Amino acid sequence: MTGPPPETKMQFLFALRSKGVTDTRVLNAMEEIDRGPFVRGIFSERAYEDMPLPIACGQTISQPSVVGIMTQALDVQPRDKVLEVGTGSGYQAAILSRLARRVYTVERHTRLVRESREIFETLGLVNITTMVADGSHGLPDQAPFDRIIVTAAAEDPPGPLLAQLKIGGIMVVPVGQSDTVQTLIRVRRGEDRFEYDEIRPVRFVPLLEGLGKDI
Repeated sequence: MTGPPPETKMQFLFALRSKGVTDTRVLNAMEEIDRGPFVRGIFSERAYEDMPLPIACGQTISQPSVVGIMTQALDVQPRDKVLEVGTGSGYQAAILSRLARRVYTVERHTRLVRESREIFETLGLVNITTMVADGSHGLPDQAPFDRIIVTAAAEDPPGPLLAQLKIGGIMVVPVGQSDTVQTLIRVRRGEDRFEYDEIRPVRFVPLLEGLGKDI
């Protein structure tokens, strides 16, 4: 599978740096994982622009700089076990797979799970487990997790997900009560309390309970 021309990749990485993605490991992972295969149909020619794009089931693939900033905030370490809530196109999970020991990603739309699995197999990403599940409940059977990333906005950091975070673990989640005013939050779990940091304004689809109807 061929990637973009070298000048396109350079522009892509420059855009990431200019938006605040400075972590070398994150930049290397985003250079290694081609965004092209995750963008299908009429929008495929815009895969290397720093913008969100529509995908199947009424969802979106986040703009690369937001993926980079969320990944950077998550501070994934090589031995970490990571939970992603909201597989979507699979792009975020693919980036995480280059940084973590194991990535579990859950998605409420069966079609998105099927399509992302196909890309992971094509790219040889063998440390990602993808499944259809209600992400608002997390993945209790595999908990606790070193890192949790949520790619849909909740009104508050979901309690079940906080409970599945290891002591010393980090969760990154967009929080907001409308689809126009949201803030990316980083949560660190201490021995007896959670610490919250605001990172930046964002805009994500809402975190919904239950399984989706494929469109």
